[in-house]
Amino acid sequence: MAEDAHILVVDDDARLRALLSRYLGGEGFRVTTAETATEARDKLRFMHPDMVVLDVMMPGESGLTLTESLRREPSIEVPVLLLTARGSPEDRIAGFEAGADDYLPKPFEPRELVLRIRALLRRAPAPVPEAPQRPVQLGAHAFDVERGELSGPEGVVRLTGGEAALLVALARKPNEVLSREEIAAALGMDEAGERAIDVQVTRLRRKVEADPREPRFLHTVRGRGYVLKPGA
Repeated sequence: MAEDAHILVVDDDARLRALLSRYLGGEGFRVTTAETATEARDKLRFMHPDMVVLDVMMPGESGLTLTESLRREPSIEVPVLLLTARGSPEDRIAGFEAGADDYLPKPFEPRELVLRIRALLRRAPAPVPEAPQRPVQLGAHAFDVERGELSGPEGVVRLTGGEAALLVALARKPNEVLSREEIAAALGMDEAGERAIDVQVTRLRRKVEADPREPRFLHTVRGRGYVLKPGA
């Protein structure tokens, strides 16, 4: 698991985010980054990383507060490793009291970070498999959320990777309006990617709607985002 584990790195330092993304990626990890605690929360709504590497001192909400709130969420069971320029015993104790699993003072050697990540992943309990989600019915079409596969009267409908990922994000939150920012976070896109979501929606409508100009399932909520409304 450690070799392909998904790591969420949260730090307001753009250079450090880029460095860790490259280094951890080179070590075989999948990496998603966030600049703030708010952005991290948005991404955690949709993704389930195997570990969070989190800076303590950030503008706005601190890493300690974010860690405490994560520990109050029963649906989020993920190891947290804190990074901070303050490495006194009192600071480390505060981190552990907040619910962190490990604590690494800055500056640090990236290799040490990798070793600590792998050690934490070995100790982490195996995730309990979720009950498979039933296919989402979209009129004559059915979407298998687990497999990312859309089927229609004539068989499997070809979806691009982006279309499948978008439909998965919407199908996991049926009848709930998702903003472009939330969808982009779920798809691991940056702000520029938000504009591509509109294109993907247009393409999806051509594949699931009898009349894409009058959508029955994939709706635009003006000023808010998109919502998927399943139905027979």
